[in-house]
Amino acid sequence: MRNHTTRAAAGLGAALSLVLLSACAAEGEPASDAASESASAGADEHAAPDATEMQSRTPRVAVTYDGGVLVLDAMSLEPVGDLELEGFNRLNPAGDERHLLVSTAGEFRALDLGTWAEAHGDHSHYWTAEPTLTDVAYDAAEPGHVVVHEGRTALFDDGTGEVRVLDSEHVADADATAREYTTPSPHHGVAVELSDDSLVVSEGTEDARTGIRVLDGDDEEIASSDECPGVHGEAIAADEAVLIGCENGALLYADGEITKVEAPDKYGRIGNQAGTEASPVVLGDYKTDKDAELERPTRVSLIDTRNGELELVDLPSSYTFRSLARGDDGEALVLGTDGQVHVIDPESAKLTKSIPVIDEWEEPIEWQDPRPAILALDGSVYVTDPATDSIHAVDVETGEVWKSADLGVTPNELNGVLGTEAHTH
Repeated sequence: MRNHTTRAAAGLGAALSLVLLSACAAEGEPASDAASESASAGADEHAAPDATEMQSRTPRVAVTYDGGVLVLDAMSLEPVGDLELEGFNRLNPAGDERHLLVSTAGEFRALDLGTWAEAHGDHSHYWTAEPTLTDVAYDAAEPGHVVVHEGRTALFDDGTGEVRVLDSEHVADADATAREYTTPSPHHGVAVELSDDSLVVSEGTEDARTGIRVLDGDDEEIASSDECPGVHGEAIAADEAVLIGCENGALLYADGEITKVEAPDKYGRIGNQAGTEASPVVLGDYKTDKDAELERPTRVSLIDTRNGELELVDLPSSYTFRSLARGDDGEALVLGTDGQVHVIDPESAKLTKSIPVIDEWEEPIEWQDPRPAILALDGSVYVTDPATDSIHAVDVETGEVWKSADLGVTPNELNGVLGTEAHTH
């Protein structure tokens, strides 16, 4: 990676989050004793003193609320941490399956969910500890989108147009280095780095977002398009196809070329997408009323990145920008205002089932206000319900709500980690 510079700030919290534990017992030494010694002493001075070795990975889920972040065990839905943090905070994937990046006042801050894996030869050891809001942070005038792909994590600062791309496995390291690029003008944008070091980055100003540019590893332009008014949102599908939303469809970057995907309406806005490497089809929202104070759409878009074809699917209810997710097998999932998770086969564009989870609800006018959210994680789907301060775990295959829990706080944003090793490029 080129154009590297050190950008992270670090302190004691960072040290506690940077854990490398040795777990294998010496010959003749009980494994439990070795784990205990490792947890108390660690492989270096940064080891967490309260780490516990687990039999398998331990996924965890985090929800924001007014005044903090609540961390839950993804299986039991029991709280394992409650971290105070003032302001309206957003949760972004960090890419290492241990941390999240919190968009908070003036920075992206690493939140350690306290679950991770360490490779040891042909196997891994799994650990948990108390969640921690670390001191590792990346300055940002207006922290915006975070995109994880192929072991790389791209941060976009809407206030300056600065892009930082980090190796995902080192995103919470105090001395992490980053590729840096700054767009010609600040704007609410997005960036994605691909496995060949090319960088797909939005183009625009504070007044108008117009398209994308694709840069090589030396930041030289190799492709561009200005056919994307109102650029917003991104998704990555199978074979590294990148889709960027527009107010009249989308832009598709695949195999070194940019293709315009036209919407069937003059104003057909796709601003939020959900992609997965398990499918070449990207799920997106779809709005047609440019002048609406708040449009409540009842159709979603499916774009096939193999041929650029767009298809619309009617739903029995409206939905919001926090309603889109993808299942482990590539299913397109939409949480409707009817309280159901609607499951769509992306290949046939057919609604295959609707799973009742919560009561009917109405989208609030202000986008920052709490509304139900959906998260697909480790074979389950999680749905929050601000009306009842609750969270529900759903098995999409069986349609069963297999676990529910009261949170004691009103949930807003939702994200999670697997507690596995980072995928590296």
